Amino acid sequence: MIVLGIESSCDETAAAVVRNGCEVLASVVASQVAVHHPYGGVVPELASRKHIEAIVPVVDQAIAESGIPAKKIDGVAVTQGPGLIGSLLVGFSFAKGFAFGHGIPWVGVDHLEGHINSVFLEADPPAFPFVALLVSGGHTSIYHVTSHRDFHPMGQTRDDAAGEAYDKVAKMLGLGYPGGVVIDRLAAQGDPTKVVFTRPYLDKAEFDFSFSGIKSAVMRHLQLHPDPSPGDQADIAAGFQAAVVDVLTFKIIHAAKAKGCAHLAVVGGVAANRGLREAVTRDAAADGIRVHIPSIALCGDNAAMVAAVGYHRLAAGERAGLDDDVYSRVKFRPRG
Repeated sequence: MIVLGIESSCDETAAAVVRNGCEVLASVVASQVAVHHPYGGVVPELASRKHIEAIVPVVDQAIAESGIPAKKIDGVAVTQGPGLIGSLLVGFSFAKGFAFGHGIPWVGVDHLEGHINSVFLEADPPAFPFVALLVSGGHTSIYHVTSHRDFHPMGQTRDDAAGEAYDKVAKMLGLGYPGGVVIDRLAAQGDPTKVVFTRPYLDKAEFDFSFSGIKSAVMRHLQLHPDPSPGDQADIAAGFQAAVVDVLTFKIIHAAKAKGCAHLAVVGGVAANRGLREAVTRDAAADGIRVHIPSIALCGDNAAMVAAVGYHRLAAGERAGLDDDVYSRVKFRPRG
């Protein structure tokens, strides 16, 4: 089955063509980083307008690169939520029109479900069941995954997502947007023992997160030590990243042990963080747990992961209707 995937939940317009839910024939992503950089974050109205400009060229490019004619596409999968309403509407409306015009079935996909399925686009996917840490700019959660379509929430952030904390700390340090990449790069140059932040574990026996406190701790440090030198900035970034990575790593490995899983996955935009990838892989290996992390290109928002989910939903007989609409809040429901 050849599925066209479309993703437009935030500030990236993406399209992909995937065969049988695992073979990526083409994946195209149009980024809006340059548009939102001056504002230090995503401006929803600007994001929506840029999606309108990009959606047709991006889809056309993905189809052309795949070598699959549009008339040979068997179905369409599109992000239905969560995300920015205006951004979601662009991709969702286009998918409706494309599917209707070509007389093929289509289905709406949960963006978070897409991230979890991104590991199945790699050569060595995890075996079921496994636990997944989904960590991004808007979400930080742990799920017990028992099939391609069954996800059981174990814990989530009580306030800010880890990726949001990265962006806000980068802004405090005057490093610009997006903050994840620049903090990760800067942390590698600093000493994490110079500026030590308390690890926000909450209850170590549970799986919830909280990152608002560490943002405040960085702010207090900068109030007491204003105008940091480049070396001081590197040490602050290293201390901040060490605290966040320690908590994320501990919680996901603890979740794998609690569920008796021999496999774990780390997915989402923050899964591209070098410090996190190294720490989880190292610590999990010590407990005999196999780690699965998508390639960098599949960590951020992309349409290949949406197509992967769409394949399993379409194969199961699910169909969306022309009266279906987008939603902005997550609708994950435990099943099975």
